[in-house]
Amino acid sequence: MSSDQDRAAHSFGYILKQAQHILRIHMDEALKPLGLTTPQYAVLSQLESCPGISNAALARASFLTPQTMHGIVLNLEKRDFVRREQDPHHGRILSATLTEQGREAVSKAHKLVEDVEAKMMGTLNQETQDYLRTLLTECTENLR
Repeated sequence: MSSDQDRAAHSFGYILKQAQHILRIHMDEALKPLGLTTPQYAVLSQLESCPGISNAALARASFLTPQTMHGIVLNLEKRDFVRREQDPHHGRILSATLTEQGREAVSKAHKLVEDVEAKMMGTLNQETQDYLRTLLTECTENLR
């Protein structure tokens, strides 16, 4: 490996992306029995936290493009996990909420994702886990 390749492979951004990528693979695998993907889980989680959120706000909160969000919400609506209704204050905006089936699915999904995260953090004690969260949050805020 050249020194440029070595430097890239050990850069913070590369390591962070590598961790995110492997986490995504494991989350997708864990969610498969529920017929969910990680982006679908992110959407269901956001709707659980913020019922009635618009597609645009949902896309931003889930780190997805509006076009991708539209497809995911349509898919979740077809599966009766999500219901959309016209926003009473803004006629052109559709507000999304979880159905009972959606609430059940996201509840099951939370447990599966928690198991993946526990495996990822398995060798770190609680103090180190808390510190890592603090550091990553601070890094994020530094770039905002």
